[in-house]
Amino acid sequence: MFELPSLWNFIASSLAFFIAALYIGRYMDGRKIPEGRTRGILIFALASAVSWGAGEVADKMAGTPPAAHSDLSQMIKAISGPQS
Repeated sequence: MFELPSLWNFIASSLAFFIAALYIGRYMDGRKIPEGRTRGILIFALASAVSWGAGEVADKMAGTPPAAHSDLSQMIKAISGPQS
């Protein structure tokens, strides 16, 4: 079943996202890449990747096991509850 990430994952990934977005934006400013929608999406995607990685590292350091993955039919059964 779906498990929420640990608190350390949330803290590390949130901080990593904003720091990465700041530095990636500054790097692109230094390279004279014009501001626009494409640049914003690129910054968001790269910062999200850094954030995900930081969250995974935080979970590994905290000893949190990875969430068990199940197939869609098991998830639907869990959501719908017992059938009478």
